[in-house]
Parts: sequence; structure tokens; C-alpha cells
Amino acid sequence: MMQKMHHLTFGLKMKHLLPLKYIDAVADAGSIRQAAERLAITSTALNRRVIAMEEELGVPIFERLPRGVRLSTAGEILVHHIRSQISDFERVKSQIADLSGERRGHVSIACSQALLPYFLPEQISSYRKEHSAVTFSVLLRDRTAAEQALVDLSADLALVFEPLRMLEFHNLLTVRQQVHAVMNKDHPLAEKKQLRLRDCLQHPVALPTAHFGVRHLLEIAVRKISANLQPVVESDSFEFLNHHALSEKIISFQIPIGLPNTTQGINLINRPIDTRDVALGAIFVGQLRGRNLSVAAARFANQMIETFADRYDCE
Repeated sequence: MMQKMHHLTFGLKMKHLLPLKYIDAVADAGSIRQAAERLAITSTALNRRVIAMEEELGVPIFERLPRGVRLSTAGEILVHHIRSQISDFERVKSQIADLSGERRGHVSIACSQALLPYFLPEQISSYRKEHSAVTFSVLLRDRTAAEQALVDLSADLALVFEPLRMLEFHNLLTVRQQVHAVMNKDHPLAEKKQLRLRDCLQHPVALPTAHFGVRHLLEIAVRKISANLQPVVESDSFEFLNHHALSEKIISFQIPIGLPNTTQGINLINRPIDTRDVALGAIFVGQLRGRNLSVAAARFANQMIETFADRYDCE
């Protein structure tokens, strides 16, 4: 099998990309039917492509389940190979286009939730003003999932707050973030410029669920002061938590990059939590260790790094 896959590597030309992309689409969807819908072809035609590839390799790529399919061990090897080849081909296309004066390419980003509402839309919009032919995909991936997106080549870049592991993560920049309390402007603590954690815990709090970095920092902080976190509301959506703070006199928590730059016309305010109580967290900006980025991805990474360095404490 490995000899045949080696042959695929060197025999890969543009005409070979399409069937390989079909296999990748089935792996991503976990279903031939769903993948066929995404690809706008019939499930029968797609199934024939899968079977043809399995016959070529001499082993099953997928395990057939009552509801869908999943990759076999051989299939996992093949799909990693496919994604690597597609990624390399896109990088070459980007470099060739850049030589010819065309600013083309695609950039895929895996990021924590705090980057979604303000920072990334601003950065992508700014980049596309100069490089309008570059396209983007943005994947919500927190902590462990962000690095996995790099490993399986579904993302070129990752921006993750308080990652759990960084075995395959090549860090380009570390961005320090102070945890802020978020509340209605009429909240009793709204008049203070900076808050102590104990003061916040005297009021009802709404918290992100346990797998988020902000919650992790708060859990560490309350243990140091022998207190407990007893949220009246929990959610995996920071947008919901912030909006709930408008409806009730509760305190939620967020990092600065996830907060709007202005509160004009908004009744929501935020105040920093004293770092003696809650330690600074960090956003890690990085890529897969040992991988060469496309021209578009590398330039976009440089743009973000410059912006981070202008606005935040970085290292």
C-alpha cells in the first residue's frame, strides 16, 4: 500500500486533485451522501470514486457504518497525504501567482471564539483591500481543537487563547490578555475603573463552560483565594453571555480582543480584573511545526502580528 501511495505522491498532477478532493470531502463529512451534496454530484458517482481508489490501494479507505462512514487506519494515512498534497499545490499556485503579479491564494484560520466578532473580520477586510483575489475560511476551534486543525491541514494558521497542548504548534507570537468583567452600565460595580475578583463574586456571575481559557484562569484564581465559582448562567457562547448581561445585573467575563472597541449606543461596559487576582492569559499565534506557509498565509500572518504588536503586550 505504501508503495502505491508513494507513486501517488510523485504522480500527482492537477488532473489527480479532483478524485483526491472527493475522498477528502467524504472523510470530512463522514457520509458519502452528505459529501455528494456538498460536491453537487450524485452519491452513486461519488461512491464509485471511493471504490476505485480502494481498489487502486488494495485496502478499504472507509469503514461502512449504519449511518455514514469513518476512516480506516489506511484511510487516515491517505487523507493526511491528500491534505498535504492539496496544501502544497495551493502554496505553489500562490507563489506562482505572486511571481506573475497576481495576489491570489487561500488562507484557512482556526481560532478561539474571542477572535471572531471583531479582530478577524477587521484583519481579513483590511488584507482583502490590497489582495482582493485571496479567499479565507475561518474555523471556530478552541484550545486542543486549534492545534488539531493545523495537524490535519484544515488550517494554515491558529490563534488560540490558553491552548492545552502545543506539541506540533510553532508559535509565531504570544499576545497577553487581561481578563475583563463585562456588565450593564447600571451595575453597582460599573463606576469602578478596575475590579478585584472578590468584589465580582459578591454578585451573580455568568460564565463560559469549563473548556474555555477564560474559565480556566478564573478557576485557578478562585482556588488561590479559597472561593468558589457559582455561576447562575453557563454557556459556550460569549455572545450570549454578553447579551445576557444587558438583561440582568450579572457579571460575565471576556478578554479585550473579544470586546468592541467602542461602547457607543451600547449599555454594556467592561472593567479589567486586577492581575493580582486573575493572571494574564495569552493568545498564541502559530502554524504547524515544519510546514511552509503559502505566500498569502505568510503575509496575512505578518499583518496580524504587526497589528497585535501595536495594540497589546506581545512577546
